[in-house]
Amino acid sequence: MVSRFILFVGIMSIIGCDKNTHSLEVTATAYTSHVDETDSTPFLAAWGDTLSPEMKAISVSRDLIKKGLSHGVNVSIEGLKGEYTVLDKMNKRWKKKIDIYMGTDIEAAKEWGKQKVVISWDKK
Repeated sequence: MVSRFILFVGIMSIIGCDKNTHSLEVTATAYTSHVDETDSTPFLAAWGDTLSPEMKAISVSRDLIKKGLSHGVNVSIEGLKGEYTVLDKMNKRWKKKIDIYMGTDIEAAKEWGKQKVVISWDKK
Protein backbone atom coordinates (compact mmCIF):
# COMPACT_ATOMS: atom_id res chain seq x y z
CA MET A 1 0.00 0.00 0.00
CA VAL A 2 2.77 2.46 0.92
CA SER A 3 4.67 1.71 -2.29
CA ARG A 4 1.55 2.41 -4.38
CA PHE A 5 1.11 5.74 -2.60
CA ILE A 6 4.74 6.69 -3.24
CA LEU A 7 4.37 5.68 -6.91
CA PHE A 8 1.16 7.75 -7.18
CA VAL A 9 2.80 10.82 -5.61
CA GLY A 10 5.80 10.43 -7.93
CA ILE A 11 3.64 10.20 -11.05
CA MET A 12 1.49 13.15 -9.99
CA SER A 13 4.53 15.32 -9.33
CA ILE A 14 5.83 14.57 -12.82
CA ILE A 15 2.47 15.19 -14.51
CA GLY A 16 1.75 18.36 -12.56
CA CYS A 17 5.29 19.63 -12.66
CA ASP A 18 5.54 23.32 -13.51
CA LYS A 19 8.80 23.69 -15.42
CA ASN A 20 8.76 27.40 -14.67
CA THR A 21 9.17 28.24 -18.36
CA HIS A 22 9.46 31.91 -19.25
CA SER A 23 9.04 33.62 -22.62
CA LEU A 24 9.93 37.11 -23.74
CA GLU A 25 10.06 39.07 -26.98
CA VAL A 26 13.52 40.51 -27.58
CA THR A 27 15.54 42.11 -30.34
CA ALA A 28 17.96 39.57 -31.80
CA THR A 29 21.06 40.42 -33.78
CA ALA A 30 24.02 38.19 -34.66
CA TYR A 31 27.74 38.35 -34.05
CA THR A 32 30.87 36.48 -35.10
CA SER A 33 34.35 35.85 -33.74
CA HIS A 34 36.13 38.59 -35.64
CA VAL A 35 38.39 41.20 -34.05
CA ASP A 36 36.48 44.06 -35.70
CA GLU A 37 33.25 42.95 -33.93
CA THR A 38 34.67 42.11 -30.52
CA ASP A 39 38.18 42.79 -29.23
CA SER A 40 41.66 41.26 -29.53
CA THR A 41 40.35 37.94 -28.13
CA PRO A 42 37.32 37.24 -30.37
CA PHE A 43 36.80 33.64 -29.18
CA LEU A 44 36.79 34.53 -25.48
CA ALA A 45 33.32 35.29 -24.04
CA ALA A 46 32.65 37.67 -21.14
CA TRP A 47 32.21 34.85 -18.59
CA GLY A 48 35.50 33.27 -19.67
CA ASP A 49 34.13 30.59 -22.01
CA THR A 50 36.06 29.85 -25.18
CA LEU A 51 33.72 29.93 -28.18
CA SER A 52 34.15 27.70 -31.22
CA PRO A 53 32.36 28.19 -34.56
CA GLU A 54 30.05 25.16 -34.23
CA MET A 55 28.63 26.25 -30.85
CA LYS A 56 25.02 27.30 -30.41
CA ALA A 57 25.57 30.22 -28.07
CA ILE A 58 24.08 33.62 -27.35
CA SER A 59 25.08 36.81 -25.64
CA VAL A 60 22.43 38.55 -23.53
CA SER A 61 21.88 42.12 -22.42
CA ARG A 62 22.50 42.51 -18.71
CA ASP A 63 18.86 43.27 -17.88
CA LEU A 64 18.01 39.75 -19.10
CA ILE A 65 20.47 38.23 -16.64
CA LYS A 66 18.26 39.59 -13.86
CA LYS A 67 15.28 37.83 -15.50
CA GLY A 68 17.00 34.45 -15.21
CA LEU A 69 19.07 34.31 -18.40
CA SER A 70 22.34 33.78 -16.57
CA HIS A 71 25.46 31.92 -17.62
CA GLY A 72 24.77 28.40 -18.86
CA VAL A 73 20.99 28.71 -19.29
CA ASN A 74 19.58 27.00 -22.40
CA VAL A 75 17.30 29.13 -24.57
CA SER A 76 14.91 28.33 -27.43
CA ILE A 77 14.75 31.02 -30.10
CA GLU A 78 11.67 31.38 -32.28
CA GLY A 79 12.48 30.36 -35.85
CA LEU A 80 15.72 28.54 -35.02
CA LYS A 81 16.24 24.83 -34.38
CA GLY A 82 17.72 23.53 -31.15
CA GLU A 83 18.71 25.28 -27.96
CA TYR A 84 21.29 28.00 -27.52
CA THR A 85 23.35 28.40 -24.36
CA VAL A 86 23.95 31.76 -22.67
CA LEU A 87 27.75 32.05 -22.74
CA ASP A 88 28.32 35.78 -23.21
CA LYS A 89 26.97 39.08 -21.97
CA MET A 90 26.63 42.39 -23.76
CA ASN A 91 27.64 45.95 -22.97
CA LYS A 92 25.52 47.62 -20.28
CA ARG A 93 23.97 50.02 -22.80
CA TRP A 94 21.84 47.26 -24.40
CA LYS A 95 18.39 46.34 -23.08
CA LYS A 96 16.05 43.44 -23.91
CA LYS A 97 18.46 42.16 -26.56
CA ILE A 98 20.30 38.98 -27.52
CA ASP A 99 23.17 38.40 -29.92
CA ILE A 100 23.23 35.02 -31.63
CA TYR A 101 26.71 33.57 -32.11
CA MET A 102 27.41 32.69 -35.77
CA GLY A 103 31.00 31.44 -35.41
CA THR A 104 33.05 33.01 -38.19
CA ASP A 105 30.23 33.18 -40.76
CA ILE A 106 29.93 36.91 -41.41
CA GLU A 107 27.44 36.38 -44.26
CA ALA A 108 25.07 34.39 -42.03
CA ALA A 109 25.24 37.14 -39.41
CA LYS A 110 24.48 39.81 -42.02
CA GLU A 111 21.63 37.72 -43.43
CA TRP A 112 20.10 37.37 -39.94
CA GLY A 113 20.25 41.14 -39.47
CA LYS A 114 18.04 42.50 -36.70
CA GLN A 115 14.80 40.73 -35.80
CA LYS A 116 12.19 40.63 -33.08
CA VAL A 117 11.90 37.06 -31.74
CA VAL A 118 10.34 35.26 -28.81
CA ILE A 119 12.79 33.38 -26.61
CA SER A 120 11.89 30.74 -24.01
CA TRP A 121 13.85 29.29 -21.11
CA ASP A 122 13.38 27.40 -17.88
CA LYS A 123 14.20 29.59 -14.92
CA LYS A 124 16.64 27.96 -12.50
